[in-house]
Amino acid sequence: MANNRILLVEDDQNFGDVLRSYLEMHDYDVTLATDGLQGLESFKRGEFDLCILDVMMPKKDGFTLAREIRERDTETPIIFLTAKTMKDDVLQGFKIGADDYISKPFNSEELLYRIQAILKRSQQKADPREEIKEFSIGKFHFNYPLRVLTYDMGGTEESKEKLSPKEAQLLRMFAMYMNDILPRSEALTKIWGEDNYFTARSMDVFVTKLRKYLKQDENIEIVNIHGNGFQLLVKAEEEAES
Repeated sequence: MANNRILLVEDDQNFGDVLRSYLEMHDYDVTLATDGLQGLESFKRGEFDLCILDVMMPKKDGFTLAREIRERDTETPIIFLTAKTMKDDVLQGFKIGADDYISKPFNSEELLYRIQAILKRSQQKADPREEIKEFSIGKFHFNYPLRVLTYDMGGTEESKEKLSPKEAQLLRMFAMYMNDILPRSEALTKIWGEDNYFTARSMDVFVTKLRKYLKQDENIEIVNIHGNGFQLLVKAEEEAES
């Protein structure tokens, strides 16, 4: 089994080198970046099982980097490292979607145990549907990595729509739950990082956008399930004809 891959973003080069070496001694594959911009580029280029981000960094701080990571990926766990212990900073980190928070100076073994616990949780929650990258939705083909929704107009004709990151994430979840109920709270937590009034209103806006994209196929409907969530209903052709 391949070693778990960790993205470590730490602007103190000496401390970063020591921490990378320590984690590599415990069989982790570590990529070290020394500022937020470099960290984002590393994240775009690779696939990681966990991100460890320093909060106070030049060029791009850890909170900003975490937000940008969450726009692209709602699943990869994030641990913040910081010299600060203020309650507001801790809350801000968790609101962004952090999985844990550890203040410097810290015990290396404690960090190691936290990493192991987070990776165990995230791997236990792995859903085989998460591996699916392309979906057929009625007359549409959805390429999730490219965020492209293609409508088959018959013959050789087709129309394409480039989706925003959140539109793509939401449509992917609908497609994973096709003809089943997608719980509102699950979509909000995974895509927006929290379930509250404001994120719920934001999700409603994106549902409306997806309805607009999908309306070309009259056999597709996104239905509100009161008090629960939404349902992407896709009728089979024989069902639609009857």
